[in-house]
Amino acid sequence: MCERYRLKLYVTGDTPRSQRAIANLYRLCEQELPGQYKITVIDVLNSPQLAEAEHILVTPTLIKEFPNPVQRIVGDLSDSQTVFWGLSIGVDQQKY
Repeated sequence: MCERYRLKLYVTGDTPRSQRAIANLYRLCEQELPGQYKITVIDVLNSPQLAEAEHILVTPTLIKEFPNPVQRIVGDLSDSQTVFWGLSIGVDQQKY
């Protein structure tokens, strides 16, 4: 896999909202970035120190670490246009 995008998704436990965010993120990445991404899912219940270091106050929170600039989106990632526009991934910003 050629990693062009490095993404971290912070979730809280195995809740329906967390599951929805994870599924939406994988679906969106496969749709727009097939073979070009690496996703790390971090459960803040299991790794609170990581969430604290990233200043995560709300979950789910998606962080695009690479390429720069680092960007964040909060929510279950169900609105694909908002997600891609917010993270500048795979869409033409001029269209929105």
